[in-house]
Amino acid sequence: MELPEKAKVFVFHFGEMGSRWGFNRTVGQILALLVIHPNALNADQIAETLKISRGNVSMGLKELQSWRLIQLQHVAGDRKDYFVTAGSIWDMAKTVFEERRKREIDPTMSLLRANLLEDAQNEDETYAQKRIEEIHDLLELLTQWGDHLNTLSPEKLESLMKLGSGISKLLDMKDKIMGKKNQE
Repeated sequence: MELPEKAKVFVFHFGEMGSRWGFNRTVGQILALLVIHPNALNADQIAETLKISRGNVSMGLKELQSWRLIQLQHVAGDRKDYFVTAGSIWDMAKTVFEERRKREIDPTMSLLRANLLEDAQNEDETYAQKRIEEIHDLLELLTQWGDHLNTLSPEKLESLMKLGSGISKLLDMKDKIMGKKNQE
């Protein structure tokens, strides 16, 4: 199966970007291929299209399944396993956020909480704990915000994102109003 040139550029670029996002290059390419392909693909088709080994494809598919970004689909009359992306682009973005949180943020939060439960023994430790508490509080706010965003529909998320700088203007107006009330 040969990809059109624009699709090739996308797939290979996505592989490079994937390596910056925590996937290896091959996993990123497999995901990109499945995202843009209109039909479910089996491992042989993926290997042939991307010109990579069948074993590498199998490992990549397992990784993508562990991230819950692809799902198995059976084709009537064919014993091979076929794969498609798991939901819409918005669904996959939410899943990546959830998985990265489980893999990166949650362990960090556990470490920070454990550190904060211990009493500081001297001035340096007191200072360090204060800074750790600031990091904890920031991550907690970001996590709560992310959890809230995950409850929104794709339409509401898109509307929120389109507000962009309008949000900061609204907050500036609020500050001006609250400043005037405090002065009265």
